[in-house]
Amino acid sequence: MNNNDNNKYELIVIGGGHAGIEAAAAAARMGITVSLITISENNIGHMPCNPAIGGIGKGHIVFEISALGGVMPEICSESYLQVNMLNMSKGPAVQGLRLQIDKAEYKKKAFEVIKNYKNITLIYTKVETLLIDNNKIIGIKTIDEKIYYSKSVVITAGTFLNGLMHIGLVQKDGGRIAEENVTGLSKNLKELGFQLGRLKTGTPARIDGNSINFSLMEEQQSHTIENLFEYKKIAVTHKKSCFITHTNKNTHDVILAHAHLSPIYRGEIQGIAPRYCPSIEDKIKRFSHKESHHVFVEPEGLMSNEWYPNGLSTSLPADVQELFLRTIKGFESIVITKPGYAIEYDFVHPNQLKHTLESKIIDNLFFAGQINGTTGYEEAAGQGIIAGINAAAKILNKSPFILSRNESYIGIMIDDLISLGVDEPYRMFTSRAERRLLLRQDNTFYRLSHYAYNYKLISDSQYQIIENEYQIATDNIKTLSHLSKKISQYFSTGNHDAVKKIILENIGNCSYRMQEYIIAELLYAPYYPRELLEVKKMEEYKNLLIPASFNFDKIPGLSIELQQKLSQYRPTTIAQAALIRGITPAAISLLIFKIRSHM
Repeated sequence: MNNNDNNKYELIVIGGGHAGIEAAAAAARMGITVSLITISENNIGHMPCNPAIGGIGKGHIVFEISALGGVMPEICSESYLQVNMLNMSKGPAVQGLRLQIDKAEYKKKAFEVIKNYKNITLIYTKVETLLIDNNKIIGIKTIDEKIYYSKSVVITAGTFLNGLMHIGLVQKDGGRIAEENVTGLSKNLKELGFQLGRLKTGTPARIDGNSINFSLMEEQQSHTIENLFEYKKIAVTHKKSCFITHTNKNTHDVILAHAHLSPIYRGEIQGIAPRYCPSIEDKIKRFSHKESHHVFVEPEGLMSNEWYPNGLSTSLPADVQELFLRTIKGFESIVITKPGYAIEYDFVHPNQLKHTLESKIIDNLFFAGQINGTTGYEEAAGQGIIAGINAAAKILNKSPFILSRNESYIGIMIDDLISLGVDEPYRMFTSRAERRLLLRQDNTFYRLSHYAYNYKLISDSQYQIIENEYQIATDNIKTLSHLSKKISQYFSTGNHDAVKKIILENIGNCSYRMQEYIIAELLYAPYYPRELLEVKKMEEYKNLLIPASFNFDKIPGLSIELQQKLSQYRPTTIAQAALIRGITPAAISLLIFKIRSHM
């Protein structure tokens, strides 16, 4: 780590969370001198919410970060507690690797990784002002009036911009529990012409493990697999179990009886909450017909005795949290170590950015992570690596790095953010991918490693190993192509062991990853022609302009719901129309036909 007092760097990254780490590390791998500015050493790699990385859609992003040489997968390999492949009963396109993580170990390893980059300098302070000259960023000024110059800046501010925490009727300024917020930067961004909004997220209470009766819960152990997010093989072991319990009618009654103390119900929280990760008080209101909800009881660390009740995010008063928690099986005598809380914070509307994540307003200024309206460690890290690559590429006069929707989940996420904007915290799911049969976990390295090689993000030798494996796998798929129908039949009946037996009998020993890739390719082979035809069609017509005066209400065969959505969003191209939630391929085909007939 460079410890000189020089105040000039090629790139400044603001924020040491998952987006900031990936942005700084990617640029450093490309040879750029980087200053990573964060409030304290404790911010680097901190996991303030759930102790897990990956999952459905999210796991795909982490694999893509891995293929691009990112550091999150490496840190996961050194800090995991348990390994699960979600959706195992379904096809490989919608499965998702999820790791329980030791939070303390993850943070420790993240700091070690960053400090070992010789061209990354760590600076602990708050950034208050961006320095602009002729509509181009030239540096930053900190809260203690120090100035640092740079050619580019990446802002990864997380939940810190005007962060306000809520526990019942108590409000407190902060970026996270026991951490200060940042106020000056929000004001500065508004002065520069950026449109900011307000979002909300939250977290559950933490519980003392000695007070939990785990014998009343269902235990979850690791799945047996041979690869995690990294390309290299990992000797996977089970280190600590998770458990499952449920809320019940008594739980819901206690929460409803104290709803008047919830800042959500009282209307005191102005930020928009995440649809897919609501607080428990919001959940029981929205799903009032359900008498119980799953609670996943997850360890915070191997040596930690704190447990995270996933599914019970709340902003109710601490004493009410204890009341409703004690109605849940296994929690009858729990002791809360930290109360749950809600936090609302400023974000920058992402439709003000380019697909490189560079601002359209200020040159060489990039944004990544929750500041762009996303939620989750994985989404933040995925944006961070793209912002870091593009900031470095611009400094090095290399071409911009933009991933399309048809080649990556990161590309889908960024395209969604840029094209549609954000009206609620954005979370990745496999359902957001139009071509998810092509964008699987098992083929990630074959899909994206050539980009990592071209931008000097991985070594030549690593790239050659991946390319050689891909060639061997491709040859084996040709050899086994006649078995595609049989494999589909076995898979449809859930007989996965028979599928693997066929593969091993016909090609002998191969790596776990190659085996999974071959199975998926043969399984989906019958569907590829249709998928590729749709890709070609979309590529051909994606830039087809929709006239500003086009009347979406006058399209026979289009549902009223879709007519209303198209009228609301007023897409300017077919590509933008295709991104609107609920728009089907059939609707797009109809829209293309109508537009062409009016040309």
